[in-house]
Amino acid sequence: MAVQESVAAGLEAGVDASADMGSGTAPRARHIRSFVRRQGRVSNAQQRYHQEMMAKIGVPYAAARLDLDMLFGRVAPRILEIGFGMGETSAAIAALHPGNDYLGIEVHTPGVGSLCKLVAERGLHNQRIVQHDAVEVLRDMLPPASLAGVHIFFPDPWPKLRHHKRRLLQAPFVALLASRLQPGGYLHCATDWEDYAQQMLAVLSAETLLENTASGYAPRPEHRPQTRFEQRGRRLGHGVWDLVFRRRLDSLQAENDRQDEFA
Repeated sequence: MAVQESVAAGLEAGVDASADMGSGTAPRARHIRSFVRRQGRVSNAQQRYHQEMMAKIGVPYAAARLDLDMLFGRVAPRILEIGFGMGETSAAIAALHPGNDYLGIEVHTPGVGSLCKLVAERGLHNQRIVQHDAVEVLRDMLPPASLAGVHIFFPDPWPKLRHHKRRLLQAPFVALLASRLQPGGYLHCATDWEDYAQQMLAVLSAETLLENTASGYAPRPEHRPQTRFEQRGRRLGHGVWDLVFRRRLDSLQAENDRQDEFA
């Protein structure tokens, strides 16, 4: 689904993919949240590092565009990770790729505290964190065509049919994601739920700003380390599906042409 063509569907789901195409003021439409704020136990270490490190690497939510060069103090490729869990994969990737800057989004305090601890212990300078709803961060804070990549690893599958509407990877959100990618920028998703993988493949394939880098599912790229949970699942015969799409190199002109059509 194209960015402009997703406007009506996006408003229905609460995501306005065209929020930056008018006056620059993003509407505050309601959207179905893909997460539940659980009151999980926060360890003393997680609480301590959360308090200490979020003052240094935390990015408060605001309905205003981020200056990413100023945020990171340099010009570099920017990778967004949505839902980083306890942060082990995020910290490993940031450590292996010091030339990239990483912005992680997570709502749960234990996970944020855990990643803060890893950042401090490993001395990582290329990781920032937003503890807020990813839809609102993308819509309100990230400029169009500002990201070199997006990681969405093992999002909540919401397995019950009546909860599928809460799944993160829906057409309006994918349109919003695609608009924030630079031409040639990639979107890498992974799941261990086959029916969610099938939905992801269908939704991503329908977004005209994106193209699949594989004929279907992709081999696991080297930049995504296997988690202990994933390794255990594979030993038990569980499947994992990776999908890697890229924003088309000619998509900026195509997007401009669509804007002319809707003018």
